[in-house]
Amino acid sequence: MRNRDSGILYAVLGLYTLMISWYYNHSIVLLVIHWIFWPVYLVYELLVGHLAHDMWKTIPQSYFK
Repeated sequence: MRNRDSGILYAVLGLYTLMISWYYNHSIVLLVIHWIFWPVYLVYELLVGHLAHDMWKTIPQSYFK
């Protein structure tokens, strides 16, 4: 059961990273590159501060409005 839960979390974080990439870049090429290297890109976005000031909530909400 533990492996399945970690696999689901890994997939959800990957999709979240793709939503962040599309929100800021709107580029298919960058989306594919960020899909390949999504853990590195997610850490980069956290360190740079693009998810600060409630942007971590605003980005997913923008896709479902």
